[in-house]
Amino acid sequence: MSEVGALQRRIRRWLVLFIVCLALSGLTAFPLVTEMRLAVDALNGWASFLADAFPGLKEWMLRVQEGVETADGRYPFLLYGTDWLAFAHLVIAVAFYGPYRDPVRNIWVIDFGMIACAGIVPLALICGPIRDIPFWWSVIDMSFGVFGILPLLVVRRLIKRLESLTAPVGPRMQPAA
Repeated sequence: MSEVGALQRRIRRWLVLFIVCLALSGLTAFPLVTEMRLAVDALNGWASFLADAFPGLKEWMLRVQEGVETADGRYPFLLYGTDWLAFAHLVIAVAFYGPYRDPVRNIWVIDFGMIACAGIVPLALICGPIRDIPFWWSVIDMSFGVFGILPLLVVRRLIKRLESLTAPVGPRMQPAA
């Protein structure tokens, strides 16, 4: 039983990390105007070395800041879309409480999360050019899918091991036809 407990603790730690990162990612979609102001200020100040190393970064951030501030000032309803994006992140994060409570029974949530992470790549590759997003920024977006799927792969492997340790021994009963 100690191995089962250790697996459950490892699964829960990975899930807490994933849930926290997903929630933080969502929460950052609310204060876009302030975040862009802070990011541009940073590129002009303490993070100027990044602006020097990546000349297109500052130009892109200034363009995004202008767009977000224009939307906020003239068309604030457009930012309502990012509020829904933030809400979706928070709702999805809550869904991972299921595997936290009962990993074996709710492994489907992990599979769902991995499918969602994989879906980020084609979304960025298709919608990025349509929305005039620089390719290097799409690569950053795609990295969220890559970095998101890694802990889920670990969790899935751990859940499968837990399942093998907790599966009933003996013949399984077949459901009645």
